[in-house]
Amino acid sequence: MRRRFHRLFAAVCVAAAVAVATPVAVAAPQAGTESETAAPLARPGFRMPFICGQVWRGNNWRGHGPAHSIDWNHYNAQGTPDDLGRRVLASAGGTVVASYYSTGDGYGNTIVIAHGDGWRTRYAHLKERNVGRGAQVKRGQVIGKVGATSAIYDFTPHLHYEQIHNGSVVVAVVQGVTWYDYLDRRLKSTNGC
Repeated sequence: MRRRFHRLFAAVCVAAAVAVATPVAVAAPQAGTESETAAPLARPGFRMPFICGQVWRGNNWRGHGPAHSIDWNHYNAQGTPDDLGRRVLASAGGTVVASYYSTGDGYGNTIVIAHGDGWRTRYAHLKERNVGRGAQVKRGQVIGKVGATSAIYDFTPHLHYEQIHNGSVVVAVVQGVTWYDYLDRRLKSTNGC
């Protein structure tokens, strides 16, 4: 009986030692499981890139490139476009990772801001750029002015705007409004209110 007890005790001790010393195996998520399809890190609370209270028309028109980008226009009380020179604000805080004049892709004066967790915004066709690469900006800070710059195209003033996640332009969410493809609507800015 004593021998049986010692064997049992020794077996339990060996099992306990192995359990403590062995790393716990964690199963990798399988395709289509909840772990793999979990939502990406939270998108910043992007606001319209314009002064509080201004109403702008955002248009994501068929054939617009790249897909999911928005063209913003402002109109005066008579319905005439009056975008040129209007201030453009950072739609979320972050670091300016690019501020340049593009000659190859039609963007003209362009600013790109990194917001963390793979999120960026691009502002293009600017008349002027007020921030340079490496600048830290806060949401609502003036970064430039609306223009019509492009080395390739000739068009009327507007702001070309993109939300980018992990290198891909994605369907924008602005002030809680999902800007699905081909959406054309007016929205009042709450940036800096």
